[in-house]
Amino acid sequence: MNKQTKRLYFENPYQVEFDAKIIEKTTYEEKSALILDKTCFYPESGGQPSDKGTINGIKVIKVMEENSRILHVLEEDVFSVDIKGVIDWTVRFDYMQQHTGQHILSQSFDEIYNAETLSFHLGDKISSVEIDLRKITEEEVEKVERLANKIVFQDREIKTYFIKEEETQSIPLRKPPKKKGLIRIVEISDFDYSACGGTHLHRTGEVGIIKILKLERIRNNVRFEFLCGKRALQDYTRKNRDLRHLSNELSVSEGEILNSFEKLVFELKAQKKKNKNTQEKLIQYEAQEAIQRAREKIIKEIYSGRNPEEVRSLALNIIKKGEYVVLYGLKAEKRVHLVLASSETLDIDMRELVPIVTPMIKGKGGGSPSLVQIVGEDPENLELALDRAYEYINNRLTD
Repeated sequence: MNKQTKRLYFENPYQVEFDAKIIEKTTYEEKSALILDKTCFYPESGGQPSDKGTINGIKVIKVMEENSRILHVLEEDVFSVDIKGVIDWTVRFDYMQQHTGQHILSQSFDEIYNAETLSFHLGDKISSVEIDLRKITEEEVEKVERLANKIVFQDREIKTYFIKEEETQSIPLRKPPKKKGLIRIVEISDFDYSACGGTHLHRTGEVGIIKILKLERIRNNVRFEFLCGKRALQDYTRKNRDLRHLSNELSVSEGEILNSFEKLVFELKAQKKKNKNTQEKLIQYEAQEAIQRAREKIIKEIYSGRNPEEVRSLALNIIKKGEYVVLYGLKAEKRVHLVLASSETLDIDMRELVPIVTPMIKGKGGGSPSLVQIVGEDPENLELALDRAYEYINNRLTD
């Protein structure tokens, strides 16, 4: 029977260094991997990532559980039987803050709204919980956050211990355990009892603060993103810096930023509407000038420095004012656009041009009988493509 790895992080999650012996060497995805007689390295499990650190000074890439033993995947091989492991304490403490904070947050949802935590993910930057809720208001979210932080500020004791599976009935677990046999309990004094194998703090005060950032609908439930401890402080520092910058730019106090922003948005929308009306009038004048300059029914032109929407609008204005075919090309950065339009009374299906000009500019596109738009990657053949389109339409009109 294989010897199991002793999990030192269960005994003391604050232990940073340890000495151990290699009981087996193997490989994982072509990398050296070790199984030790004991370890402080937490393997990826239960939504919590594995610890980071070194073994004999060599970087540990990944830590995972394999048949009740811990597999340490290394950047390069280790040649000594005796090893010294060092976990990255900054990462470990961060994970403990987030994971302990999740227990407090999940129990807060359960206590206030009887809402179960369906899943938990501890990310490198953001953590999240999926909660069995159909909907929730901002005020209700704040109520959960207040209770969670109340538990943090009360600095309650956190204990971890093992009990037999049949003894779980005597403990008010938040949800039934998924494992059999010995069950590890994480108890937050007079608040939460959870079956969990993760690393946790000794007191809730070490969580620092719990802040819910955003929520979104997922699988008919609600997922909440949150930050705890140092992550929350860094987020607040960044946002406070941004607020000061906005306050200086707008020449208002931080409390007036939202009102100033809403006023700017309103003014911007009004200005955009005004500009759009002005642009439409200019396009109509431009269309009329194009018609006056035209010496035949086909109007062909290549533009640059304009956007496709303007060129499309110009073409549509022209074909509405008379019997014309418009063949417009537009040169943009590394791309070209074709806008091909025809008055409906001419009875020409502009889609017939698609297979003719599309290969010439390495393009894709389509449209209706009266309007076709094509986007291409070859600007060198733009003029040639328009000439070919002109030749085809001119033959159709002559026939």
